Amino acid sequence: MKHLRGHRRGLAALAAVALAVSACGGDDDDAADTPVDTPADTAAPSADTTAPDADTTAPEPEAVCETALNEDNSVASLSELDFSGLEINVGSKDFVEQFVLGSLAIVALEEGGATVTDSTNLGGTVVNREALEAGEIDLYFEYNGTGWTVHLANEDPSFDREELTLGVCADDLEQNGMRWLGVSDFNNTYGFATAGDGPAAGLDLQGMMEYVNENPDATVCMETEYPNRPDGLVLLEEATGLTIPAGQDQILDTGVIYEETANGNCTFGEIFTTDGRIAALGLDIIDDPGVNILYNVSMTMPDDVYQQAPEAFEALADTLLGPLDNETMAGLNARVSDGGEDPIDVARSFLVDQGLL
Repeated sequence: MKHLRGHRRGLAALAAVALAVSACGGDDDDAADTPVDTPADTAAPSADTTAPDADTTAPEPEAVCETALNEDNSVASLSELDFSGLEINVGSKDFVEQFVLGSLAIVALEEGGATVTDSTNLGGTVVNREALEAGEIDLYFEYNGTGWTVHLANEDPSFDREELTLGVCADDLEQNGMRWLGVSDFNNTYGFATAGDGPAAGLDLQGMMEYVNENPDATVCMETEYPNRPDGLVLLEEATGLTIPAGQDQILDTGVIYEETANGNCTFGEIFTTDGRIAALGLDIIDDPGVNILYNVSMTMPDDVYQQAPEAFEALADTLLGPLDNETMAGLNARVSDGGEDPIDVARSFLVDQGLL
């Protein structure tokens, strides 16, 4: 699908300039200088001595999100969606949950009549976002915490699901022309785990970092992105006041960390909290008092893709994400990671079970 990238960016730039200009308006405190009515027996001041009228120009409205947390647009059957004539390239990141989410979109879009290209397992966050911006893919599922910290480069994200999602949805559309559609109940945030029968079971994140610093043979295994993300390792180190000693960290593929942690080769392993392997391998999740930020998922796409079938895309996102709480998402993930099923088969059977196919 061809996208009008330069046109969209030009509009975004103009919008940004307009907002910058409007931000320089005067304060409401100017009203204190407005003269009050004079008594009837006092001569009114001449016209040229009155204070000028206050600026009555209406301020620019704040950006709003119209697609992530608006009314529920779910449909009872995916056959109600009309994507006839559209060619949609679906991407995903390189871990199981993303394979499942991408597969759900692929099956549903095909049911609605779209011609779909499967580009799931494209790579990490940056790879997918750059592909989306370049028009190489048309949609993928992204997390609100990632949108806030990585794509928008903001700090201090809200720990309220709706507030965080609304902020990301509105700002990414205004600044980058990207739509966020729907939002999941499940929260696949970062976490750490250890072997359920290991010596470090039962700790919280502070206790984990103290254990690592007190035991030189303790190892912390992480995937490639986590140490370098603004919503990753830096938050753990700031919250605990401790760092992982040199030589006690290992960078492994995401899929390897779970088994290496279960068998004790990693004392602690970075995990995603909705991953089905946690229960399957008997891992003990390190208690998080609120260090790691929220990661509820939405369907993301450029606005020019969205405008091809706005109502159908909104209905698609709400219909797919509506049934997915933490337990349900973890169960679907486990069917792939532990049961060895193909993500497309898992997606199709789930949609059948939901009565959507």
